[in-house]
Amino acid sequence: MCASPDSLRVIPSNWLGPLSLESMFGCKPRALEVDLGCGKGRFLLAHAARHPEVSFLGIDCLLLRILAVEREARRRQLSNIRLVYVEACYAISYLLPARSVTTFYIFFPDPWPKRRHHRRRLFDEGFLNGLDRTLIPGGAIHIATDHEDYLEAIRKVFSSDGRFDPGPPLKLDARERTDFELQFLNKRLPIGRCSFRNV
Repeated sequence: MCASPDSLRVIPSNWLGPLSLESMFGCKPRALEVDLGCGKGRFLLAHAARHPEVSFLGIDCLLLRILAVEREARRRQLSNIRLVYVEACYAISYLLPARSVTTFYIFFPDPWPKRRHHRRRLFDEGFLNGLDRTLIPGGAIHIATDHEDYLEAIRKVFSSDGRFDPGPPLKLDARERTDFELQFLNKRLPIGRCSFRNV
């Protein structure tokens, strides 16, 4: 059983080197799953509660969200969650140890729908390099978006990269749906999902 720390938030002592997972969780995680852009934490909290045997890392670039997720995780007594306030690309490029992540969850990344803003989208060759570096062999990436054009663009980026194979889309328990997903469902907007594994 991993130790419960004073804070679930992790502040790296070295922003250019990999995090010590053993120090973060108080033991070596059997499995590490990462919620990139965890938002208000609805998925992360529900999924961590269902899988107490798994260590979860929530990453978000908004501190207020991280603080809110930490409060709720403590209220629910979830000792298998840690949180880092950092930008997603930086985390997978510098902070996450190589071959340490079993699963990434990336739900509703900003689609930057205007063509002139497409260069700001999360999924590009550099981002896939980070995913491949940090995933264990056969590790999974689960993605959801309400933006059909972005879904096709994501599929195209992965299909042109020989390091990843498509897999069956993730099916979520109703309690694991993010706040964004609930908003889109209330507006009767379709949700697109895709999943990949690195080979």
